[in-house]
Amino acid sequence: MWRPPQRIRYEATAGRVASAAEAAASRLFSPVAIGPTTLEQRTWVPAMVPWRATEDGYVTEDVIDWYERFARGQPGAIVLEATGIRDVPSGPLLRIGHDRFLPGLRRLVETVRKASEGRTRLFVQLIDFLAVRRRPEAKKFLERFLVVADRHRAALGDPSLTEADVRARLVAMRDDELKSVLAPDEWEALQFGYRERVNDMHLPHIRNLPQVLPGLFAEAALRAEAAGFDGIELHYAHAYTMSSFLSRTNKRTDGYGGSLENRVRLPLEVFAEIRRRVSEKFAVGVRFLADECIADGSDVGDASHFAVAFAGAGIDFISLSRGGKFDDAKQPSVGDAVYPYTGRSGYECMPQFISDERGPFGRNAEPTATIRKAVRDAGSRVPIVCTGGIHNFEMAEDYLAREVCDIVGAARQSLADPDWFHKIRLGLGSEVRVCEYTNYCEGLDQKHKPVTCQLWDKLASADGERRTPDGKRRMTAPAWQPPE
Repeated sequence: MWRPPQRIRYEATAGRVASAAEAAASRLFSPVAIGPTTLEQRTWVPAMVPWRATEDGYVTEDVIDWYERFARGQPGAIVLEATGIRDVPSGPLLRIGHDRFLPGLRRLVETVRKASEGRTRLFVQLIDFLAVRRRPEAKKFLERFLVVADRHRAALGDPSLTEADVRARLVAMRDDELKSVLAPDEWEALQFGYRERVNDMHLPHIRNLPQVLPGLFAEAALRAEAAGFDGIELHYAHAYTMSSFLSRTNKRTDGYGGSLENRVRLPLEVFAEIRRRVSEKFAVGVRFLADECIADGSDVGDASHFAVAFAGAGIDFISLSRGGKFDDAKQPSVGDAVYPYTGRSGYECMPQFISDERGPFGRNAEPTATIRKAVRDAGSRVPIVCTGGIHNFEMAEDYLAREVCDIVGAARQSLADPDWFHKIRLGLGSEVRVCEYTNYCEGLDQKHKPVTCQLWDKLASADGERRTPDGKRRMTAPAWQPPE
């Protein structure tokens, strides 16, 4: 992963410990309306992909255990991991693209309700993504995957070359020579692996995305409502399809790219189709980027425009992240796929304890406050969720007091200690297991291994705990019981 050159070390702390009475009177533990539903408190566990589903996208016992453990901490809301809306193979990611996935999702909803004693609202994050291939071995790519064309023959100076001759000549070339012969997209496919983009209008299925996606998202939303979720979160962030439509890098010429109004057009059409088809009791929110953090990418000004547009359309909540793009990702090793959290934008999404003068905590606060103000100035009261390095009561309460946001989201801190909100509410903040922000969890995610926290295994094991396949790590956080 990219890291700032300054290499300044920071340490997260529990901050000032609030008494139970202070917590009860705080903004953090006050209710907030999310469209048709209400959170008992302004605490939010954002979507995290734990790599526990089956290869066919079904809920497993490990998935159930994962969300049950978070639910025992009784946060205001949990957002289920990125869940695919298409009925296509996508590895061990949850899917909702067919009714056959509903029994497992219903069981998951029931588990969260029971474990949280009905205090936690549950949303599912809906995602679409385009094809990303692994970086190929050069010889295999040139001999099998490259589509040989006359322009290659012209670049080689001999239009009479057979396809076999062209491939043989290319295989024998040095990288600098090869780069001058291949088109930019071919060179990138060789160096990083092939990746589809929303700009690939020569591909019929990419050209037709505006006609296809509203229906796919709406069908998935209907299934989510049927499964018993309180609502959905539309995943318009990071390196995925809908985020790419919002991005300044979207150069489509069909009315869905270029200007701010055109880039937000499909995301709004998806929302409108969902809202038309689900019930009024079902919440529909969105997660997108406050800043793409890439060269020539969308910034907080773009995000403010999008937020005002979503709020005006009637969205029920807005959750803001930052960065995490393919555009500046590190080159993968041969046989691996490019990972969107390895460049500078990836660092901005998940900063580590080694940072620059700005530090790793709260890098998304100022942009979130700017976007929230734009929404309020436009006359909307839609609640805004801020995430990014939040790890103690003092920090969370400060954000709410300064109107940075209306709801506080914490992924890595909730992973480190799923009970941290509950401990603070009981006046037991000194018992919170504070995240060290080493990004141990992110390293596992990059390798598509079951995501865990290194802090869990520093505590004594108990009988019956589920372990990773190699037997070395807990699959869920250690159990905790409030004192009598």
